Amino acid sequence: MASKYFTNATFTFLSDLTAHNNRDWFQQNKHRYEDYLKEPAIRFIIDFGPHLKAISEHFRADPRPVGGSMFRIYRDLRFTRDKTPYKTHLGIQFRHDQGRNAHAPGFYLHLEASGSFAGAGVWRPDAASLKRVREAIIEDPRAYERAVGANTLEGDRLKRMPRGFDSGHPLAEDLKRRDFVAVAPISRRTATSSDLPQELAAAFKDSMPLMKFLCRAIGVPF
Repeated sequence: MASKYFTNATFTFLSDLTAHNNRDWFQQNKHRYEDYLKEPAIRFIIDFGPHLKAISEHFRADPRPVGGSMFRIYRDLRFTRDKTPYKTHLGIQFRHDQGRNAHAPGFYLHLEASGSFAGAGVWRPDAASLKRVREAIIEDPRAYERAVGANTLEGDRLKRMPRGFDSGHPLAEDLKRRDFVAVAPISRRTATSSDLPQELAAAFKDSMPLMKFLCRAIGVPF
């Protein structure tokens, strides 16, 4: 039987970190972070590589603990009033091989005590890429609607129509989007199952039409 990656101890740690988000507590409990988040996340990334390659050869499962698919647990405090030092979730991104940062097209796994999910799409793309996506929607709105399908899109929207786009367009609310991310919930049972790689791959496959549309619009291969 295949081994599990994440366990109830993973979510207990994240819940405890939410209640005690300070450096002293984290240092005293860092062994729990290493044992229940970091180590199993690296194993999962390695094992998920073949599943990801079967979806597309242009996305990377990078097990490096720094600069790889696993996001750092430490928050960037430079531009926020919230000075709590640690993220209270585990984030893993499978980034496009032509993407330099988290804003490139990618697949994503989010584990958190309050709820976990799989994600796919682009989050906060640069201005040029975002414009290309909007122009692709204008050029073929039916193709965009087919690509979204039954997926639930999350993310922020502008309050006003972006400059140069018609506020009367039938897909005006989509043209206001700053993010194009499809999400699907991941149950605690699935997250703590040895079948997580297969279940996550199935969720990512459901988002393939959207990912193909976004990659084509931005100008990178899928």
